[in-house]
Amino acid sequence: MSNQVTIRTISEKTKFSLTTVSRVLNGTSDKYRISKTTQDLVMAEASRLGYIPNMAAKTLRSNKSNTIGLIVPSLNNPFFSTLASTMAKILFSHSYVVMMSDCDNNEKEEKKIIQSLLSQNLLGIIVIPTSSKRNYDILNSVNKPTVFIDRYFSEMNFFAVASNHYKSSMKLMDYLVSMGHKKIACIQGDEMVISNQLRTEAYNDAISKYNFSYQYLGGNSFTAEKGYLEMKLLLNKKERPTAVLALSDTILIGVLKAVKEAGLVVPNDLSIVSIDNSTYLDYLETPITSIDQPVLQIAELAIDLLISQIKKSARLSHLDEDKLILLDSNLIIRSSVLDLNN
Repeated sequence: MSNQVTIRTISEKTKFSLTTVSRVLNGTSDKYRISKTTQDLVMAEASRLGYIPNMAAKTLRSNKSNTIGLIVPSLNNPFFSTLASTMAKILFSHSYVVMMSDCDNNEKEEKKIIQSLLSQNLLGIIVIPTSSKRNYDILNSVNKPTVFIDRYFSEMNFFAVASNHYKSSMKLMDYLVSMGHKKIACIQGDEMVISNQLRTEAYNDAISKYNFSYQYLGGNSFTAEKGYLEMKLLLNKKERPTAVLALSDTILIGVLKAVKEAGLVVPNDLSIVSIDNSTYLDYLETPITSIDQPVLQIAELAIDLLISQIKKSARLSHLDEDKLILLDSNLIIRSSVLDLNN
């Protein structure tokens, strides 16, 4: 474009040399002892003219990009899409660009995405993985700054940030028990995913802790379809639970559809709780009690850890000792649980 604003345009307007203007715009003024007055004049003129940095040219000059790779299992999952959106906004505020990829919960696609991202000149990668650890073995050899979020592999030497999945599930179980429920069923997601394993571990531990005779653990996918089918099977059993714990809000949607088709009413006929606390839970016919994961904290901490690796800055000693950081979640009580104590 003939009217494109360049460094030369700003140089001509301010009468400063191309070198001086370039150093101001590249943030190296202090290094070259450029006066504050000169910096202000250059930046003011750049703002007035609507100057936009040519990041492609900058990348070629420095052999570095300002791009971060982000891999998610599925943007159809409200929790993942919220987390991805939050991270993209925060990264943008730090002047990074996000290259986001959705592998649709497909391990083969995930592997292709990882290989494709590693062929790019990325500064680092943030990952919400599927259940395939082997897809990420390559990251150990390329020394690319990487942070896992929500899901992780404990035996891999990468930073990981997640809510405490075990405590989240236990909070829901303790709450249901406090409301008088002794027959609690659990509908789970992918059995190979660490978040699901920890949540079901808490469910099983709660059953043992309270010495309940009733126990039901079913399901195998974090999808509405599987939640629906599993709930249909559960409602067909001779002995029904008084409460159901859905291990994600995507599972919850299927559960609620099956419950409605059976002519049951929440919570009068069946109490239901979930994990993820999606924004729509308040707008359902019966608002659902749920675990609210600290999305903003997870995103901010993961990004801080990634930027720390990129800049090779000194890390806090406790982070060097334990690369897994777990955050507490909050129980959001709504009207989906009947009090059986009364």
